Amino acid sequence: MKKPIALTIPEARRVWLRAQHLDERAPFGDGPAATQAAIEHLGYVQIDTINVIERAHHHILFSRIPNYRRADLTHAQSVGKSVFEYWTHALAYVPVRDLPFYLDEMRQHRSVPMRWYADADPNDLKKLLRQIRKDGAMSIRDVEDDELVEKDHPWASRKPSKRVLQYGFFSGELVISGRNGMVKTYELIDRHFGWPPRPRAATPRQIDEHLIERALTSQGLISGPSVMHPKLRFTPGMAKLIETRVRTKKLVPVTVGDDPTIHYARPEAVSPPATEGPPFVHILSPFDPLIIQRRRLKLFFGYDHVFEAYVPKAKRQFGYFTLPVLVGDEVVAAMDLKTDRAAGKMLIQSWHWIGKGNAAEHKRLIEEELGRFERFQLGD
Repeated sequence: MKKPIALTIPEARRVWLRAQHLDERAPFGDGPAATQAAIEHLGYVQIDTINVIERAHHHILFSRIPNYRRADLTHAQSVGKSVFEYWTHALAYVPVRDLPFYLDEMRQHRSVPMRWYADADPNDLKKLLRQIRKDGAMSIRDVEDDELVEKDHPWASRKPSKRVLQYGFFSGELVISGRNGMVKTYELIDRHFGWPPRPRAATPRQIDEHLIERALTSQGLISGPSVMHPKLRFTPGMAKLIETRVRTKKLVPVTVGDDPTIHYARPEAVSPPATEGPPFVHILSPFDPLIIQRRRLKLFFGYDHVFEAYVPKAKRQFGYFTLPVLVGDEVVAAMDLKTDRAAGKMLIQSWHWIGKGNAAEHKRLIEEELGRFERFQLGD
């Protein structure tokens, strides 16, 4: 193999930040088209139910679209139909253009359902599909006469009808056509997208190529764990594709600092232009693509983020829902914030300096961003 290009930690950070579009203020423009463009560039945007501040999917988009409106995502999902919901490493918004890469997985779920809805009766699904075909899209609130059952998995529902809806969703019979908060509306996937004909499912090789391309676009520097998150290694097929691209000079091997892990990048990506002007400030969601891969975050930024919502209160160091604060190319603070919607204000539960972060250099910049962030939290 060609000798890897040795990047310093700051150089590697700039490559990743450029790929994430966090080194410029409005890289995708405004409106529903910006929301579609951002999700297509990132590959997926994670959905999460925690609502201490704005939910993760809106927060992630706001970090890259300064004038982002929640209605823009609703439009992209329900009107423009340019994004849909499915499982990546978690439930996420995914570009509709990428749907063929999920069709084979959907087919597999029909015969090997996930554990938390495995006991859903296929006959009940057929009945539910007939009802939706006749009466139109429905949510769990539209289902009557549900007798609660014991949960056999933490993510399972006590409502049998919800398990059936999940079965239809993961197997590709149903699509989430809209949301009201976290209440999902389910529609027949063919009717939602105006099929037939259905798109053709991608081949295993095409799926491998897609995952590599998605990571190269949104990460700049990739490794087995970063492409396969939460898995740690390339598949044998991906490893061959990487090897071929290195041999044909479409990719170059790279090391980051003293870490021996081999990363790969497009040759033009390893020298991003320097950012001019004052540093950009981002108060990031713990589910942001820059934060969610903890090992990668620690290697590139020297910051070890712990999601303390799952830590007993007495053992928390920073707070229940700590948000990393990025100033330029450094994580300089961690803040536990809470939005008091009734009082119309955002509360700072705690503020901790991280790494090179300090009040003299960073406090004013962060306070300015906090004002903008609060307006987003309390807006429509």
